[in-house]
Amino acid sequence: MSVLAIETAGLRKTYRGRRGRRVAVQELDLRVPAGGVHGFLGPNGSGKTTTIRMLLGLVRADAGTMRIFGEPVPERLPDVVARVGAIVESPRFFPAFSGEKNLRLLAGAIGAPPARVGQVLEQTGLAERARDRYRGYSLGMKQRLAIAATLLKSPDLLIFDEPTNGLDPAGIREIRETMRRLGEAGATVLVSSHILAEVEQVADTVSIIGHGRLLAEGPVAQVIGARGDLSVRVGVADVDAAERLLTAKGLLVERDGPGLRVRGTPDPARITYLLARQGLYVHELVPLRRDLESVFLELTAGAGLGEHPGSGAAQPVPAGRAGAAGEES
Repeated sequence: MSVLAIETAGLRKTYRGRRGRRVAVQELDLRVPAGGVHGFLGPNGSGKTTTIRMLLGLVRADAGTMRIFGEPVPERLPDVVARVGAIVESPRFFPAFSGEKNLRLLAGAIGAPPARVGQVLEQTGLAERARDRYRGYSLGMKQRLAIAATLLKSPDLLIFDEPTNGLDPAGIREIRETMRRLGEAGATVLVSSHILAEVEQVADTVSIIGHGRLLAEGPVAQVIGARGDLSVRVGVADVDAAERLLTAKGLLVERDGPGLRVRGTPDPARITYLLARQGLYVHELVPLRRDLESVFLELTAGAGLGEHPGSGAAQPVPAGRAGAAGEES
């Protein structure tokens, strides 16, 4: 059995505030496979940042265990920290220095080989702008320089907490492509986010949490596909008659605006066939593509989390105790 990049068991963290105790993370069992991009998904306030801070030894857990590449943390964190690069807060660079000079100063401070500077600039697509001053970089370029800084020591695990916050569409695409390249090169990239559509385009596997507990996890395709049959939007003149007929045939039917949403058949053509036999002719038949956001909303509909759109999952995990949100994410 291969070693997981990250593994937690029964992880729990609570905070005391003026309004009493707040549960940020509760009995969290997290498994991140080694290699590729893993989406760590959940709405703001779901416990993502708290979990990352505990993994990095920045916050002490109340209970539970954590391992990075099989090593228990925080006890053995000094032995494994060289294999980890993380962006949890906005890094600080010298505005008047070029991107390259900023990285050279950092490489000298952490003992990274000088040759790594050019390599990481190439990896993050900044080689052509390496000698431009940092103050002239776009937000997307600044975030890529931060990623380049984490790559100086050639880490096996990269942890990015909400890396696309505040970026425009072009900047988001740049970060997405950078993460994909890193995952394809063999690194493990853990990306924490509440923007499901973005992560869905780059992640190989995902873990979805809400109110500090795990809702589901697994490969993205399983996460999306494990929640039921194909859904089809059906437009027909006599909606009431069509609803009665399809329901009688064992299909799952619900109103969807002026039409119907139908589940329960892998072949949309069967819907057309059943309706046409009774003189009900379809003027719209649209298979609806499932995505992580729709899966998340289904998962949280019965868990009191529906007010936070933002995650998706595979194999559902039995719900634990509900708790209040913890830190900012």
